Amino acid sequence: MARRRAGKLPTNCKVAFFHPDLGIGGAERLVVDAAVALQERGCDVTVYTSHHEPDRCFKETADGTLDVRVYGDWLPRHLAQRLHALFAYLRMIYLALVVVLTNRYDVIICDQVSACIPVIKLLSKSKVLFYCHFPDMLLTQRQSTLKRLYRAPLDWLEESTTGMADTIMVNSKFTSNIFQQTFTRLQQRHPAVLYPSLHFAAFDKEVDLSQADELVKTKGKHVFLSINRYERKKNLLLALQAFQQLELALRKSNNVALWDNCHLVMAG
Repeated sequence: MARRRAGKLPTNCKVAFFHPDLGIGGAERLVVDAAVALQERGCDVTVYTSHHEPDRCFKETADGTLDVRVYGDWLPRHLAQRLHALFAYLRMIYLALVVVLTNRYDVIICDQVSACIPVIKLLSKSKVLFYCHFPDMLLTQRQSTLKRLYRAPLDWLEESTTGMADTIMVNSKFTSNIFQQTFTRLQQRHPAVLYPSLHFAAFDKEVDLSQADELVKTKGKHVFLSINRYERKKNLLLALQAFQQLELALRKSNNVALWDNCHLVMAG
């Protein structure tokens, strides 16, 4: 089924965002920016989440700029540090049940977790937009038979529920290609690409460039930069391993002087 083209939103459109954990990250920044933009256009926007900490979030979600409501945080997030995906699905399904049984929205934008879409489609007339950052089934390993058995129904559910959205969007052409390769039963769906926005207000402040040398602590000609959250799933070790391989290659080819002008900066 080809992607349905959405019409122009009326200024009084009621929009809800569903997000599993409204903390600090790229996905959360996208949700916040999209919600604020729609609100500035006159839409009635509410952001729903299963978890929100006022002291660990983007300020728009804590200072009253956005209406943020939390449902389902009493549900466990894991069982002995296992079954994270299963509980994330259950928390979002519960969130969707509470919202659609007590509110009416023209559009519901689901971010990251698609398991709640059947609830929305069954119990409401809202149009559903699903934003896919990356297929969840590719973010985990299956090194044991038990893990493969656990993931099989979740993977099937992810693909099936994603296909139920009226509109599917991804964050890049790269992700669009991965989407097509991964969700083989959704070959007729062609996600639209919506790149994450830039928070331009953060660039309005002047930067004291005199501190740059002290901050980076190098005058090397070749500076490699890695910007990520300091989090295990970001695989920061890969940058260190790649930099080590570069050193070995340059030393092996007697390019020690070139290596001495290389520098790796890891920021987060």
